[in-house]
Amino acid sequence: MDGFVSQQRLSLRHLSAAQLTSVAERSHARLCFILVLLSLACFLPGFASLQPMDRDEPRYAQASKQMLETGDFVDIRFQDEARHKKPVGIYWMQSAAVAAGEALGVPEARTTIALYRIPSLLSALATVLLTYWASLAFLGRRGAFLAAGLMATSVILMVEARLAKTDAALTACAVAAMGGLARAYLSRGAGVLPRRTLLIFWLGIAGGILIKGPLILMFVGLTAAVLAYRERSARWLLTLRPWLGGLITLLIVLPWFVAIAIKSGGAFYSASVGHDMLGKVGTAQTYHWAPPGFYLLSFFATFWPGAILAAIAVPFAWIHRKEEPVAFALAWIVPAWLVFEIVPTKLPHYTMPLFPAVAIVTVMAVSRHFVGPHRPAAKFATILIPFIPVGLTIGLSAVAWTFDGALPYRGLPLMVLSSLAALYAWRLFVRNRVIGSVWASFASAVFLAIGVFGLTQLDLRSLKASPRLAEVARNLACENPRVATLGYREPSLVFLTGTNLDMLETGAQASAFLQQGGCRLVFVERRFEDEFRAENARLGLRPSLSTRVAGFNINSGRRLDIGAYATGF
Repeated sequence: MDGFVSQQRLSLRHLSAAQLTSVAERSHARLCFILVLLSLACFLPGFASLQPMDRDEPRYAQASKQMLETGDFVDIRFQDEARHKKPVGIYWMQSAAVAAGEALGVPEARTTIALYRIPSLLSALATVLLTYWASLAFLGRRGAFLAAGLMATSVILMVEARLAKTDAALTACAVAAMGGLARAYLSRGAGVLPRRTLLIFWLGIAGGILIKGPLILMFVGLTAAVLAYRERSARWLLTLRPWLGGLITLLIVLPWFVAIAIKSGGAFYSASVGHDMLGKVGTAQTYHWAPPGFYLLSFFATFWPGAILAAIAVPFAWIHRKEEPVAFALAWIVPAWLVFEIVPTKLPHYTMPLFPAVAIVTVMAVSRHFVGPHRPAAKFATILIPFIPVGLTIGLSAVAWTFDGALPYRGLPLMVLSSLAALYAWRLFVRNRVIGSVWASFASAVFLAIGVFGLTQLDLRSLKASPRLAEVARNLACENPRVATLGYREPSLVFLTGTNLDMLETGAQASAFLQQGGCRLVFVERRFEDEFRAENARLGLRPSLSTRVAGFNINSGRRLDIGAYATGF
């Protein structure tokens, strides 16, 4: 009997990863469940505790909050300023999430940034699952799982899952549309596409238009144009039933576009197309300018941990470019990537909708044993796998020590663990255990998410100026104080303190604000304080200095020293 038990223990001990994988692969549901767990491990740490990240996130959240405050779900505004840059889709999603939170009794729901982030979290999960679905047109279940895992653990999706913006939602819509387009192309001549595929494709198109306008049409259109040129025919697109799908898309998106045209008198289109979109193409938005090649360089950070494997797979894509699955993936990636590189305005997340195709090509190359230590310089190049977690461990420790005078002790052990897991991934790659290296990279990403987003950011108090200032306003010994700010004008402060936050330009205006009487609070950055105090002396005002908040503004690159002056409490 003892021998039998020992034998059973031995067999359990030697149950291989391949056997476990085989069990999971028997069901799409099991693989998707594992992907959801992996995604949540990467997306949830710090989801609620991370402060509103200036400047775009609080602008979106504040505009959604104002929709709830005013009951106007057509016009989009940030305080009194019309926000006619993007369509309404993300604002509706955020407003619905906050309204649900209020209905469920979440305290202070309208200033709880986590509620506004729920659409991004769900969109990031959808991106991972849709990447799995799209990959099944190219790969088997195991390959589709690995491609989706590379998306789940990518740095850029981990970031965007935590931000109340459009980019995770746009990526989900793009993957949905491209997965449908891939099935239309790769199965051309095989008959009618399933209704589910058509539904996913056209809902992806309609959702993408409502979230970010015509950008999704660029992804789909460029890919379709390249492939139609390759085939010398576009007839395969008819399997997508474009007339019916186009009509359904118009029925979904047209009502709001007509309503905003009427309400804004056409100002929405002149602002969104003339200023926002064409401004990116021209020179109107030079504050986000970067030279061509920016996305190629940033890719090694944004698509970590899969980026270096993707780089090693580039020759594979060129060699096999005539194969239809590879040709489709390249048509998805290359034309849109070139457009983004040419456009002067550049931000790291712009290319994110192309990353699922990168993941698919990478896994194709890995599955055919093209990616490995035998490739030129691969052993040396894959040292980039641990470079990101090691760099973040050192860099964030330096930031915490410089601005807060202490190391981020809560997050350090997890960041070190992430670095060790990444080093182990590199070692596995060098030993030609590429799949094992990918799994170790997934583990490294999970540890990094917990260490950086879940724990280390809590210790970076100097970067949390707006929450600290908003706390000062909430703790005043009076209800509903009028609040103003001079010098520090970040949108996160508007979101956290209230829509009626007054943005002042001079010390004289700050004194005049306090002179109006009642319970009032004004935040004054140090560079304006001499003028402010001089004007107070002239007017005979003696506001109380409640506290001072020191920190660092990552947007302006300046140290902050802000005095909170109050009257009437």
